[in-house]
Amino acid sequence: AQFVESGGGLVQPGGSLRLSCAVSGTDFSVYTWAWYRQAPGKERELVASITSGGSTNYEGFVKGRSIISRDNTKTTVYLQMNSLEPEDTAVYYCNVPRGDGNTYFTTWGQGTQVTVST
Repeated sequence: AQFVESGGGLVQPGGSLRLSCAVSGTDFSVYTWAWYRQAPGKERELVASITSGGSTNYEGFVKGRSIISRDNTKTTVYLQMNSLEPEDTAVYYCNVPRGDGNTYFTTWGQGTQVTVST
């Protein structure tokens, strides 16, 4: 599978961004997809996930501020991020989550940088 993340950028606190992850090389529609992020000096962490049926789950630090969605026809997963905070600064990636905390695909895309700063 290949992942191409985009949509990041520099935004002021309180701003919004819509991230996209275009997926190819796999049967997109059957998987749960998730967004992850990695801040400088920190471990990569799960942000939000969406099942094949459209059920969503969010980590506490983005709950109420973000919306994950998917378009199976475009094999793309999205993350709408609102009320951005400096703590959201990180590189954002997509992948398929596994129940043990790892990801199904061991390869990652290049990610998209989100920087929240004045």
